[in-house]
Amino acid sequence: MTISYFSTAIVTTMTRQERYNRFLDYFSKHSPEPETELVYSNPFELLVAVILSAQCTDKRVNMTTPAIFRDFPTPEALSRRSAQEIFPYIKSISFPNNKAKHLAGMARMLVENYNSEVPADVEELQKLPGVGRKTANVIASVVHKQPKMAVDTHVFRVSKRIGLVTESASTPLEVERQLVKYIPEELIHKSHHWIILHGRYICVARNPKCDICPITEICSYYKKVRKLKSLKVEKF
Repeated sequence: MTISYFSTAIVTTMTRQERYNRFLDYFSKHSPEPETELVYSNPFELLVAVILSAQCTDKRVNMTTPAIFRDFPTPEALSRRSAQEIFPYIKSISFPNNKAKHLAGMARMLVENYNSEVPADVEELQKLPGVGRKTANVIASVVHKQPKMAVDTHVFRVSKRIGLVTESASTPLEVERQLVKYIPEELIHKSHHWIILHGRYICVARNPKCDICPITEICSYYKKVRKLKSLKVEKF
């Protein structure tokens, strides 16, 4: 049985804005203060964790970062270490060689160019080694609550599957632009977490858990699944 926040009838006709409104309404009520699952205590630690999280689970990152934060608690401390010295700390993380180089370079640049402070500006953040648009948007939205939408694999998959963005959106930037167009600025930084967590625990990549999903009535994917099942029954 589908657990539903909305009516029991499947929504057959819905504008994009109506779908967004229902999505935002549900999560605003049921998860009003979503947070990242990465464990950190300051912007520098979050930056390290997000760089490490690329193509790696938050769970694995959280198992790895305590030793890094203990031994390299500041950009200065990390900047004094080479990539080879950092590598043993992150060898269980995906792409450890590249990420060790990124962490070393990022720390040095923070010390030399930014007075050891993590910049708030997305463009400045992207100048740091290992920091692309997604990572920069995470820092800006999580730390500074800026209306930035970080598009990772979960956001890319789930937003298209639900129908928040069009199927033709083929790049993270296209998905980002469509999402921020329809989401009020004050909810963009929260929506990032809502979509990620929904994709991590319910709308998983393989075999999404539609039977326990609370937003099936606004989901384009679920509508297609129900239609296919109906056609199979009719043929039988």
